Amino acid sequence: MRNSLLYAALAAAPLAAAQAGTVSSKRGLVYVATDDNASDDKIWVEAANADQLTWYYNYAVQPTTSLKGTDLNFVPMMWGTSDEDDAKQSTAFRDGVRALVQSGVNITHVLGFNEPDGSTDTGGSNIPADLAASTWKREIEPLRDDGIKVGAPAVTGSPTGFQWLQNFFTACDGGCNPDFIPVHWYGNWEGFASHLGQVGSTYQNMSEIWVTEFAYSDAGLTDSEWFFNTTMDYLDTKMENVTRYSWFGSFRSSVSNVGENAAMLNSKGKLTDLGAWYLGQSATGVEPDSAAGKREVFAGWTVVVCLASLYALW
Repeated sequence: MRNSLLYAALAAAPLAAAQAGTVSSKRGLVYVATDDNASDDKIWVEAANADQLTWYYNYAVQPTTSLKGTDLNFVPMMWGTSDEDDAKQSTAFRDGVRALVQSGVNITHVLGFNEPDGSTDTGGSNIPADLAASTWKREIEPLRDDGIKVGAPAVTGSPTGFQWLQNFFTACDGGCNPDFIPVHWYGNWEGFASHLGQVGSTYQNMSEIWVTEFAYSDAGLTDSEWFFNTTMDYLDTKMENVTRYSWFGSFRSSVSNVGENAAMLNSKGKLTDLGAWYLGQSATGVEPDSAAGKREVFAGWTVVVCLASLYALW
């Protein structure tokens, strides 16, 4: 009984902290296109207007129409490439970014290939390292001359990611010089902290890390929320070299491919506790797998104090 009460107190602590937390300037949005965007986009627009988010990307070179009127800093991405594009020496991405700048859009950063070491079945762009290198030199590296900071290819968090990047930089032969390195992670907290440390020590020439996709994939609700709150605190207060991050969950639980408990919206488009916390709001009591159901929301540190007191009396 004593252990159960203590565990409950410890589990409640990060929830209470999240409810009372403020939004970090590092915090951004991974915009994922779904059939529900027409109604759900209102949430992200309101969050942007309330300064609860500062930047976003959408896996494409063009901004999302519904977010154009906000102050969110848009970060274009070159999601992938092909042998055909390489054969015709395409500069579509480079030209697209420069056209945005010329039209008055404030482009300060761009992102490189999305999970080039991953299969297209899981959202990766599946690009050979040598093809990525030749494309980078033509499409992305020239943007540095325009004063735009460029992000390295965002590989998966698996060991194949490090190997792919090694092959990429070898193929580049000094011709690829990213300013920051993006990270993707879908495992537990211990693995996340270890992975960030390995990335930082491996690529010391890049002073900035962006965590552009992360969640605890297919975890239970309690574990998912604990991971969320622990990583938010870690990224906000302890990792100065992580300058931007974006939780992968800006969609409904019914369409999530990383587990319903990572989603920021329930199946009806209502903010879950996790979604509300990410936007610096109080817990909603809406569960990810619920259409309209609510659970009791902890009042805050009072719960922790009471449980701790009961434990002391046992």
